[in-house]
Amino acid sequence: MGVLLPSGARVFIAGHRGLVGSAIARRLGAEGYDVVVRSRQELDLRDGPATHAFLRECSPDAVVLAAATVGGIMANATYPVDFLEDNLRIQLSVITGSHRAGVRRLLFLGSSCIYPKLAEQPIREDSLLTGPLEPTNQPYAIAKIAGIEQVNAYRRQHGRSYVSAMPTNLYGPGDNFDLESSHVLPALIRRFHEARIADAPEVVLWGTGTPRREFLHVDDLAAACLTVLRHYDADGPINVGSGTDLTIRELAGTVAAVIGYNGQISFDPARPDGTPRKLMDGSRIRELGWEPRISLRDGVAATYQWWLDAGSPTGRTVAAATR
Repeated sequence: MGVLLPSGARVFIAGHRGLVGSAIARRLGAEGYDVVVRSRQELDLRDGPATHAFLRECSPDAVVLAAATVGGIMANATYPVDFLEDNLRIQLSVITGSHRAGVRRLLFLGSSCIYPKLAEQPIREDSLLTGPLEPTNQPYAIAKIAGIEQVNAYRRQHGRSYVSAMPTNLYGPGDNFDLESSHVLPALIRRFHEARIADAPEVVLWGTGTPRREFLHVDDLAAACLTVLRHYDADGPINVGSGTDLTIRELAGTVAAVIGYNGQISFDPARPDGTPRKLMDGSRIRELGWEPRISLRDGVAATYQWWLDAGSPTGRTVAAATR
């Protein structure tokens, strides 16, 4: 099979201001692609007719759907309607609009939370829909599963070269550091930074510290997405992960060491842990020649420095997390 998306092609990045979309836009731009973006003020992706009209006018060769409403355990519990309905609206607008506009290639970005809570580890792509989801992020996961099924349906019914990629837990420049809506790694960076500045003797974290998580720098994901756009065309999702995991307690120790916090790290077992373990089986993406390049410690250090250089922003509200 030849290259499915040659250099110079026009690519619309939906969600270019978010963690994932901004990294993909940087990578595709550096590789010579004609990257097209629109801010939320210019185009609300939840608005189907407006999105369809834009895609007809823009006429991109490919679309990368990285726009989503995202967040951690607290945000998922607080805003389940937003996580379900916003993501369904965005996906219906962009995927349907791409088909109607004759877009040849589309990459839909999902999440590892689509897989069952107790899926066999490492998680293979065929684990999808084989068991109950983790309750703390079920609305978001169901929306993402719907997006995967929509992509598959367009492949089957209309022969579209549309594909889905499922990244593991991501971090990097452009992340959301708001403690009410962020994911675990940026939240830890902020917590330990503030504790170091305040000379706090202790930082108490949610849960037991025993769940295991896999992390991938967003620039490594962007490289993987380019590989998928160029070379992957098959039914079902393709996993993208680092291939290694660690406990939340170990992660906290790594982040604290990078930031220079030397106080005590404690855990509150009365708070939820979430899924016990989420390690992705990345065999398919590695068969295409992709490998992650950025170590966790180096990635955390670079992300922390980016946050400091940006003036320690707290991030966006949950309703506009990646649009």
